[in-house]
Amino acid sequence: MVEKNELIILSRLRENGRESLTNMSRKTYIPVTTLHKKLKGFEGEVIKKYVALLDFTRLGFNTRANIVIKVKKELRDQLRDFLIDNKAINSLYRINNGFDFLIEVVFKEIKDVEFFVEQLENNFKIEKKEIYYIIEELRKEEFLGRYEYVKLTGSLS
Repeated sequence: MVEKNELIILSRLRENGRESLTNMSRKTYIPVTTLHKKLKGFEGEVIKKYVALLDFTRLGFNTRANIVIKVKKELRDQLRDFLIDNKAINSLYRINNGFDFLIEVVFKEIKDVEFFVEQLENNFKIEKKEIYYIIEELRKEEFLGRYEYVKLTGSLS
């Protein structure tokens, strides 16, 4: 069970992962020692890792796509391992409803996505696929990212 003050701490962290504990303490009225102890307790449990959200287009990676695929059952594990090791994949999910994987890829150009999909089709027995190119990112990583959300949710018990 997550308490309301823990949700407040996590929402502050999601809003600004670089905020100092002193500043967070001032804004939440939670002592710095409590913040430190709670954050250490969250690491490896609730907090999976600390990362920066990048603007890929400013780095020259102008093409992002979500790809859903279904593969023959006997090749599922082999494909999973291939996808986990692929450097162009930003996120990978095992899904249901007629597909096996949801793959978020980041490439410089559309032709690179097409080449990647051809690789998949040539090396694995892809039964079904759909490609959705990301035109514009409207919202990302916002859940529990603002204190106002915590006020609405109360606790997650």
